[in-house]
Amino acid sequence: MPMRNSSVASTAVVVVSISSPTHCFIAERAREPGPPIRRAAESISERQGFRQSERLKRRFDTTQRTERKDCFPGMYLLHFQAPDGPRLGIRTGRGVIDVAAARELLADAPAHLPASIEELCADGEQALEALRRLEELAREQADSSPWLLNEETLTYGPCVSRGGKILCVGLNYRRHAAESGMAVPETPVLFPKYANGLAASGETIPLPANALQYDYEAELALVIGRRARSVAESEALSYVLGYCNANDLSARDLQFRTSQWLLGKALDKFLPIGPYLVTADEIPDPQSLHIRCLVNGEVRQDSSTADMVFSVAFLVSYLSQYMTLEPGDVILTGTPEGVISGRGDGKWLKAGDEVVVELEKLGRLANVLA
Repeated sequence: MPMRNSSVASTAVVVVSISSPTHCFIAERAREPGPPIRRAAESISERQGFRQSERLKRRFDTTQRTERKDCFPGMYLLHFQAPDGPRLGIRTGRGVIDVAAARELLADAPAHLPASIEELCADGEQALEALRRLEELAREQADSSPWLLNEETLTYGPCVSRGGKILCVGLNYRRHAAESGMAVPETPVLFPKYANGLAASGETIPLPANALQYDYEAELALVIGRRARSVAESEALSYVLGYCNANDLSARDLQFRTSQWLLGKALDKFLPIGPYLVTADEIPDPQSLHIRCLVNGEVRQDSSTADMVFSVAFLVSYLSQYMTLEPGDVILTGTPEGVISGRGDGKWLKAGDEVVVELEKLGRLANVLA
């Protein structure tokens, strides 16, 4: 049994942001000012404020990074829609590699390339290394290569497998537990979501007519990369394939209708996720990430994964004591303070709102509620 981590969850858009150390990419970074600096900043000129705003915007914008050629960064994997169905892509500084097309058109393309994230999870390290070799080979090809796509023209799909477990953790941020009027849990509070909830970045999220209290939850999600059973906390992160943005959309009136939260959590398309699955080597410390959520451009959640009650490593280890975690299983690690139910203003999400979940180095998850 792992030891508990004691170190310091119509149209709508929500933004979540997470930061971590730069690895194999060069990125401009800016620390968000604390409260005293914010007060002082109110008196600076409009021009200085604009510059600061632009720096913070770049902090969470993966498109601003310059790819280095002398090392392997973590890979940014995605699903996108093609005429013949969903395809696997690799996001690079020059565009998105269409893995299936590159396999057909590149004479030196490696064998055993997966066609989807499902196949990647099933085939394991061999498939992951084949994707790395393809990415390296692609760097030597022309920008006009037919398998190199303009990301702005693509329609995303969810960046996870549809066949695995989806396990969620409630009340896993100390300040979120406090705003909810609940005690910090002694053991993880767990509940499921299902494949019917999966939605992609850019996908419209329908709001059912049989609920009213719609809320956002910006979360760091992880995908298991190899079978895990009774693993030690010290080894747990080695079982993680990658990380992504997630939004645990919730209908609070349904959630708290009974003592079981399931009904308010399991609605269709109430788990937008993506747009990228970023391999774990890009995020060496998931407990040092800045996370934020925006609704219609207004910051609603602004915290750090350091506030988690139970760390990512603890959660993987803890869950593996009771069930076998399989490749492709998804774990949502909870949401920080700032949810609507904790704010107490009764301004629930509604049709027409835009919800964006944005994490530093993990891209930008944006959805409209309808």
